Amino acid sequence: MSDAEGNPLEEAEDGETEMKEEEDPDYSEEEENVPQKSEDDLLPWRETQEEKKAEEEGEGNLEEEEGEGNLKEEEGEGNLKEEEGEGTEEKAEAALAEMVSGSQEEITRASQQITMAMISLEGLASTDSQSLTSENSPIIGRESEHSLQTESLSTLSSPSDYELALTSSEEKLIISLQKKMARLSSGELAQERVSEPVKEEKRREKKVSYVDKGKEEELQPIAHTPAMDKDSLVSTSSKDILFQKDDGAKVYPLTMTWKFGWNSSLPVYYIRDEEQRVLLYANAHTAVIYNAYKNTQHHLRGHPNVISCMCVSEDRRWIATADKGPNCLLMIWDSFTGPDETFNKHVGKFSQSIFHLNLTQVLSATLEGKLVVWDVYRPPLSASTLPYIKPCKLVHLQKEGITVLTTVDSYIVTGDVKGNIKFYDRTLSIMNWFSNFKLSSIRTLSFSKTLATPPTEKSNYPSDCTLKGDIFVIRNFIIGTSDAIVYHLKADETKLEKLLIEPKEAICAISCHPYQPLITIGSSCGMIKVWDYKKKRYLFSRVFEKGLGIQSLTYNPEGDLLGAGFTEGTVYILDAMSLENGIPEPFNYSRTSVTHISFSHNSQYMATADANFTVAVYMVKVRNSQRVWEYLARLRSHRQSIRSLLFGVHLDSNEPRLLSLGRDRLLIEYNLLGSYKNHLEVLDIHQTDQGNYPTCMIWYPPLTKELFLLISNSGYKVKLFNSTTKMCRKTLLGPVFGSPVEQVQVLPVKTAMELERRYLVFINRDKVGLQILPIDGNPHKTCAIVCHPNGVAGMALSYNGHYIFTAGGQDLSVVQWEVNLSALEAAVSLGGEDLIPFYGLVSGGREGKFYRELEDYFYYSQLRSQGIDTMEARKVSEHICLSEVPFVMRAIGFYPSEEKIDDIFNEIKFSEYVDTGEVIDKITLPDFLKVYLNHRPPFGYTMSSIQKNFNILGYTNSEGKKAIRREDFLRLLLTKGEHMTEEELSDCFATLLGLNPEGWKSEPAASSLKGPEVRWEEELPEEITAEIFVTDILGLTISPGFGQDAEVSEGARDV
Repeated sequence: MSDAEGNPLEEAEDGETEMKEEEDPDYSEEEENVPQKSEDDLLPWRETQEEKKAEEEGEGNLEEEEGEGNLKEEEGEGNLKEEEGEGTEEKAEAALAEMVSGSQEEITRASQQITMAMISLEGLASTDSQSLTSENSPIIGRESEHSLQTESLSTLSSPSDYELALTSSEEKLIISLQKKMARLSSGELAQERVSEPVKEEKRREKKVSYVDKGKEEELQPIAHTPAMDKDSLVSTSSKDILFQKDDGAKVYPLTMTWKFGWNSSLPVYYIRDEEQRVLLYANAHTAVIYNAYKNTQHHLRGHPNVISCMCVSEDRRWIATADKGPNCLLMIWDSFTGPDETFNKHVGKFSQSIFHLNLTQVLSATLEGKLVVWDVYRPPLSASTLPYIKPCKLVHLQKEGITVLTTVDSYIVTGDVKGNIKFYDRTLSIMNWFSNFKLSSIRTLSFSKTLATPPTEKSNYPSDCTLKGDIFVIRNFIIGTSDAIVYHLKADETKLEKLLIEPKEAICAISCHPYQPLITIGSSCGMIKVWDYKKKRYLFSRVFEKGLGIQSLTYNPEGDLLGAGFTEGTVYILDAMSLENGIPEPFNYSRTSVTHISFSHNSQYMATADANFTVAVYMVKVRNSQRVWEYLARLRSHRQSIRSLLFGVHLDSNEPRLLSLGRDRLLIEYNLLGSYKNHLEVLDIHQTDQGNYPTCMIWYPPLTKELFLLISNSGYKVKLFNSTTKMCRKTLLGPVFGSPVEQVQVLPVKTAMELERRYLVFINRDKVGLQILPIDGNPHKTCAIVCHPNGVAGMALSYNGHYIFTAGGQDLSVVQWEVNLSALEAAVSLGGEDLIPFYGLVSGGREGKFYRELEDYFYYSQLRSQGIDTMEARKVSEHICLSEVPFVMRAIGFYPSEEKIDDIFNEIKFSEYVDTGEVIDKITLPDFLKVYLNHRPPFGYTMSSIQKNFNILGYTNSEGKKAIRREDFLRLLLTKGEHMTEEELSDCFATLLGLNPEGWKSEPAASSLKGPEVRWEEELPEEITAEIFVTDILGLTISPGFGQDAEVSEGARDV
């Protein structure tokens, strides 16, 4: 093994394999962005003294060698030659002249883009890049995430505002050259500034909302252009600004305050190392800047999807992040002040590639331990062709697969799958390696911006592996490994320190302590970690043996025990303060993942539910004067997945009661007192819905005299059931934010005054939200924000109700949200009072065609009740009879089933029964409107829902469509579901087909024909498709839409 200068790479004499020219499909898009940055970022001229000397003297030809010493096998043609260095000054002059002469317009455009993107992190922190949503304006999309703040937006007065920290020998030259650029471009820049508001508006239009099409609207904030003479944040800010800022007043109901975990598949970067150790890493769709000394975080938010790749500039100031998915973004951030610039385009898949130290070649690493060398060809500006790269060599660098490739000072550095870190010189001769740390696969290497301390007598730098054995001087650096651990290596002591230890697999279980600021996080890798969320401090953890993944966690009400359910069916009861076993042996009565754990209010019972639809119950027994947990019984009580497992209290005895809710629409209550060993007795079974399936269940707060169970379902509805009779007492419109509610909890309160106003916290597929109680269907009472774009796995609330925690499952993150209820209350007050919020839910509002028709139907029902042909004086009132409600509902386009009609009747009849003891038999128009809006389908009737039924019941006809034969169609109507009688069927089809007068016996003047006089069966086609059923039989129209999502309604009415 020898040093670099004595062993330049030579061509291989045999065994050559000429590499074919390859096209990188992603390169063209990357190249479009790279030159734009080079105009502002002058870092390519900041070369080390060793690089300058090597360029001036000229280097030998690179050769391809086998092994870790001198690599001598070369595949390809020709010799790699570096251009002779012409000195920093000549290079800078030439480059600048080329830019000014050929790209002045591009310089102006780039400066303006950065000007418009100069948003301080103070501005980003105040909005926190939140996709805040409300039901009146269901999604404030990425526009609010990227909204420009008036206080922080700055305009660059000249390109000299881009001055970066340069070496003293180059600084004067660059400043003088920048002044020349400023004089050349000042005129154009002045013209550009005049049109900045227009271009800003266009740029903001590109930042589209990522919401369900046609269902949610985007709120567009207005950005103002500040004074022209305000200094640029880029030129006036310093690196200490980021953690010194006061975010000021919180203006959103939910504000992100902390991110637990990190995505170990992405790099961790060393941002600063002088007096504070600052790291950058990805966490779900957020980039986190973490100060390890101060234990503080700053969040860079704006991505609609989980971040898939990221990198930083040489001086650690500029950060680039990108995501992969719908409306993906590439964003550039300033780590000093926080401006970001967004390119809404696909940028391709990133590989482990870097520029060679000579800046004229690209190196690409492979998982086979090879290194591909590419030549970069840059045609002159006058040419029409674009820059491109061409492979010239394949180097067999090492045996282990290379996972990380980077450069530092005069070294090319690799990290591999075996946890080795190797340093090569520019000729690819190995200089040193670290392999004795026993690390897992290397995922990231990031070196300190601070230069290495020169060696002294007290230094403990290692020696390199050359024959000379020189001292190996290297900067401190950060190491991130595949097992989600981040290390810091102090080079002059070769000392390895752990900075972060996080779960490396999905986080599906979180739970908050009932009276202390503690959160417990469980991962599928078997790790349980406990944090003090107030001080943001990790306390203690436990890692279970391989194969035991945490699926569910719950504290008991006293807070001294922690129940843990595992993916393979084991159940542990742990000591909450040490995570040691609280029982001699874990329970092993489940064969599949334990999805739910719940404790009774007196901690006498614990119940679990598993993925095999089974409920198991454990109870405390006294043995030898000691309380011990024992298994009681288990029962496979459901046919589909269990969505909620809930303990309650019997009102008359204070004894625990246990209920389970399944996707099979069954609400089951168990008789705990009547159960015994290996026998879990069922008390009652109740079906909660017909078509929609339930998603979650909680006890509704005691806001009324009647105690309710709240059940959310897949139809975006919330149902309140009497806790004793299980009667559905009320159906209400729930949160509508792209997907149904998956979990819901009541926000805890600690004072009597807070009991007067209660709130719900909910999560759906990717959002967390708040809702003001009581629920009444008012859309302004609800707000939501995207928390985990790839899906929310769980939710927990702090004991005092100040914080909400969400777990992201596969994105390996837990987010802490601060609750600001006053902001939500302000939004409700702006939405109006009484019926004003509800008028906005119907087409045209209070003065629209729909509401006018509703009034006509309402008063026509009064005439029907009094008799159409009566000669008595008409009495017009504000009410209609309860029996008229279904007819008015159908008249305005809502067709409830018989069960839903019964629910509507019960809701109206017993609305005042608890307070007055009276049964209501009539309803006013305002109350009718609320009932209609809360019961109707939230998105109307769509062809997709009708076609789904035909897909299940029908067969594929000769045209490839799903159809039902006429005789099968009639048989289903007579025998299945809420089946019809033959008389009802005959009268209905005779009316639909125009053979009877309208009214189907409901109109006093209508007389229905009977018997053989009407042959309506012959009017039906032999086979019926979804389109025929909707248009030909029901007589409805299909509104223009996107295929199966088209809305079905009566043609003459816009409902």
